[in-house]
Amino acid sequence: MNGRADMFLDAEHDPRENGPSLGDERATLVEFLRCQRLTLELKCADLDAEQLARRAVEPSTMSLLGLVRHMAEVERRWFRVRFAHLDSPPHYCSEDDPDGDFDGAVADPALVAEAWDTWRSEVAFAEKFVAEAPDLDVLGMTREGPISLRELLVHMVEEYARHNGHADLLRERIDGRIGQ
Repeated sequence: MNGRADMFLDAEHDPRENGPSLGDERATLVEFLRCQRLTLELKCADLDAEQLARRAVEPSTMSLLGLVRHMAEVERRWFRVRFAHLDSPPHYCSEDDPDGDFDGAVADPALVAEAWDTWRSEVAFAEKFVAEAPDLDVLGMTREGPISLRELLVHMVEEYARHNGHADLLRERIDGRIGQ
């Protein structure tokens, strides 16, 4: 029987399964974020450049490729700039095109590969930063003031979860696949 409750993939093939479960606060937050990041990858799996760049509906510029590029920017801005205090210019956005992450997401296989490489590089930096932080009370800085690494990890889970909801709808529109 096919329906809304059908799984996107079998639990035995789900890379989000069997992660740490009874960990401390850091391990718990890191695991939830790991699963959200993997969900974005799963929603984009087995699609070509045209499918990844396909827009939601007019006038939206949202696409799965745009989401990958957007999340690379989000990871960079939070972990490299606000927490590691590095001078790290945006990958896709600019003053002239603040939505360059979505606007520039076009059906080009080289652009798709570059977007994945950039996202994976930003995720790797973030994972290393979190692993090496002495505790979750490490502070980053925003326009509104300081924020703890703990708050950032919760925010990143929320950010991915929100955009993974978009990814659910985008993927369903592309090939009908639905699920977790």
